[in-house]
Amino acid sequence: MGFLSILSCAHKWVEERVRPGDTVIDATVGNGVDTLFLARLVGPRGTVYGFDIQPQALEAAQRRLRRDLPQPEAVKLLLQSHAGMASAVPDSCRGYTAAVMFNLGYLPGADPKVITVPESTLPALEAALQLLRENGIVTIALYPGHEGGSTEASAVEAWAASLPQERYRVLSYRFLNHAAHSPFLLGIEKKKSRGVHHEAISSSLSTSL
Repeated sequence: MGFLSILSCAHKWVEERVRPGDTVIDATVGNGVDTLFLARLVGPRGTVYGFDIQPQALEAAQRRLRRDLPQPEAVKLLLQSHAGMASAVPDSCRGYTAAVMFNLGYLPGADPKVITVPESTLPALEAALQLLRENGIVTIALYPGHEGGSTEASAVEAWAASLPQERYRVLSYRFLNHAAHSPFLLGIEKKKSRGVHHEAISSSLSTSL
């Protein structure tokens, strides 16, 4: 089997961590591809929250869900910025969300000038980490090739690289021999708290020695 595309890789990472009945978030609904994928993973007992600022995106996603999902009521689509996701979802989601998916850039087939930007993307990523449960994952598909995309990709990559090692694992998936502005994927996994405690003890012991 060949290497996975960045979107297929994101789906694989999420699929390994999400179970029926879970709560998940599609931070950038777009045409609803990831929304449908997440809804199938969590099933009718789970919940998908989807965010987008463009009505045509939510309309396209709704059509896809009605066509391909037996029980689309498990999906709650919100016409608002992903930057406000922490306050838009119930408090019960905090620390219990299995996965949050970001597919940044612009909506295919719509105005390419309407793009995701660091000013809203970075707060959204911070909110996603607050909502994420232990062993949960955030996936971020980045597109440096369009106008404004390189600035956003650099900002997101710098933010992810600064996350504390004792709390998060951050992985970059990209094809090194492709064009410099090719899309790439970041994955952020929240570690278990007991791992943090163990590392803190080990660090303390090393210091005392």
